[in-house]
Amino acid sequence: MPKYIIEREIPGAGKLSAEQLRGISQQSCGVLQKLGSQIQWLESFVTDEKIYCVYIAPNEEMVREHAKQAGLPANRVSRVCSVINPTTAE
Repeated sequence: MPKYIIEREIPGAGKLSAEQLRGISQQSCGVLQKLGSQIQWLESFVTDEKIYCVYIAPNEEMVREHAKQAGLPANRVSRVCSVINPTTAE
């Protein structure tokens, strides 16, 4: 199943409290339960002004539907073509 990186522009994201991040996570998980097992949230990275999320889903439309239902921005959705890491150099 394809993997996607979702870029969410959230001003001040890096200053969100643990409780605020928990709330966002709970929002997301609630929608994921409704949408079923075809879409999975793997992890997210919080930066100063954005949150980058990694999802597995059958298509971009499902990723965008999740964002819409969760009330979260999905400013950019990019399909992962390849994954590299230091062992790729060997």
